[in-house]
Amino acid sequence: MDKERMIETIRSGMPERRWRHVQGVIETSIVLAERFGADPAKAELAAILHDLAKYWPVDRMEAYIREEGVDLDVLDYDKELWHAPAGAYAAAKDFGVADAEVLDAVRWHTSGRESMTRLDRVVCLADYMEPSREFPGVERIRELAESDLDAALAAGFDSTIRFLLDKGKRIYPLTVTARNGLIRTNTIT
Repeated sequence: MDKERMIETIRSGMPERRWRHVQGVIETSIVLAERFGADPAKAELAAILHDLAKYWPVDRMEAYIREEGVDLDVLDYDKELWHAPAGAYAAAKDFGVADAEVLDAVRWHTSGRESMTRLDRVVCLADYMEPSREFPGVERIRELAESDLDAALAAGFDSTIRFLLDKGKRIYPLTVTARNGLIRTNTIT
C-alpha cells in the first residue's frame, strides 16, 4: 500500500485530535532520528503506524494479538498497552509492512523492552514528547532529548512508572526492564 493511502486509512480510524498527535510523533521522530543516528524514513513510517490500532474495539485488538501469538502476556495487563502489538501485527498483515525494525518500533512504543534498538528508542521517545503532550515532567524530557536519547527515554519511563504507581495500577514488566536497561548501559543517574 502506498504511503498516502496508508495515512488516509489510519487517519480515518481515529479522532482528529489523535491524528494531530500522530503528526507530532511523525515530525518528532524524524528530528530525533536525524539527531541520534536512526533512519529517518523508518522513523517516519513507524510513527505513521504507531497508533493505528489505538481506537479499535478491545476484542479486535485481542483477536489480532492472539492470532499473531507473540505478545500474549500483554493481555494480562492494562488494555492501554494492547494497541502496540495489535498495531504491529496489523501493519504487517493489513498494510504489508515487512521491515522488522519498523514493526518492532511500533510494537514497543508503549512499553519499551530491554535492548531497544535506536529506532525503538526514537519512536518511543517521540510518542512521549511530541509537541502536543502535556504532563508533569515533559519539559525535562524534551530538554534531555536535545543531547541524550537514553536519559530522555529513561525519564519518560520514570514518568510512566510514577503515574502507574500513583494510580495503584500494575506495571508491565517490560517497562521496568526497558528503564533498567537504559540505566545499566548508560549509567544514567
